[in-house]
Amino acid sequence: MLNIAGALHRWCREARPFALATVVDVTGSAPLPVGTSVAVDEDGNAIGSISGGCVEGAVYELCRQLLSDRGAPQRAWFGYSDDDAFAVGLTCGGELDVLVQRIDPTAQPHLTTALTDIAEGRPAAVAQVVDGPEELMGGMLYVDAAGGIHPGTLAGAVRREVGAQAWALLRAGRTARSEVGGDADTCPERLSVLVHVHASSPRMLIFGAVDFAAALSRAGRFLGYRVTVCDARPVFATPVRFPYADEVVVDWPHRYLEHTTVDARTAVCVLTHDAKFDIPLLRLALDLPVAYVGAMGSRRTHDERLRLLREKGVPEERLARLRSPIGLDLGARTPEETAVSITAEIIAQANQGTGRPLTRITGPIHRPPRLTSYR
Repeated sequence: MLNIAGALHRWCREARPFALATVVDVTGSAPLPVGTSVAVDEDGNAIGSISGGCVEGAVYELCRQLLSDRGAPQRAWFGYSDDDAFAVGLTCGGELDVLVQRIDPTAQPHLTTALTDIAEGRPAAVAQVVDGPEELMGGMLYVDAAGGIHPGTLAGAVRREVGAQAWALLRAGRTARSEVGGDADTCPERLSVLVHVHASSPRMLIFGAVDFAAALSRAGRFLGYRVTVCDARPVFATPVRFPYADEVVVDWPHRYLEHTTVDARTAVCVLTHDAKFDIPLLRLALDLPVAYVGAMGSRRTHDERLRLLREKGVPEERLARLRSPIGLDLGARTPEETAVSITAEIIAQANQGTGRPLTRITGPIHRPPRLTSYR
């Protein structure tokens, strides 16, 4: 869908009904990935491509027929034909599974909202049911950058489960197909959902060019973060020391944070444990709408840090956001183990996890993250 987001945005703003054909599964060497779409409006105008040309005609006719009949969503499969090189098929040898559905923008305003956010460069995730009960096929909802669910054609437990999965993939910054539901305690319906994600990578800001920062930058990169290491000391803040960081910045930490871009997915990790850097940095970080603020240091360092922050006028509700000493209790010793401890806490906070062994807790393993439902 995102391959034609600009044109779909225009059609939605014009309240123009259209048929949307989306690749929902790929086998072999099919030319375009899952999530790629073609759309056809009621006047026969077509945008996009799903196969580089070899099955476009057949998909176009399916779209036209669905628009004419105002029918239910349909699945279509296309593969290579050995018997007739000119038959409908993928001469590259791959296979495509395609979902075709009719979209009426006036009945699905959430889609217009999502495409507006995408057009303006904001992160967005559109979830689309591609397999499951007939009445849910093609159902959609939209999750924004703050985790807000904008109701589409899904409701109740299905909305919560699909919204949670869309939010998780939006944070990860990747389009993917996922299985959700099938659990009597959360969502009894077993569904396959394709989540179209438009998102820049979340940021991990690491302050302090120390050995722990080298390990943490590697772990952050592995988790899909765009990693920045910042330190005011040029002799330590060098790209050679931090090969896994996307950028290494020489600047006073609070000054850099004041002028850089953050959002609701940003993780701020303060590893300097030096008051002249930490206090102005944390005072600012705790006032920003970021996902996580953690600071390294002993419990004595933490207590002294809280005292100094209170003297600077930081209120208690903001101090409560500070994760210090940073990380979960894993018994970590080495920089690499400490990096796992820190990233585990970041993941747990994002997903409302307890950090306890799964063998020691009851109930569903996967719980929906904090989401806001817009009415």
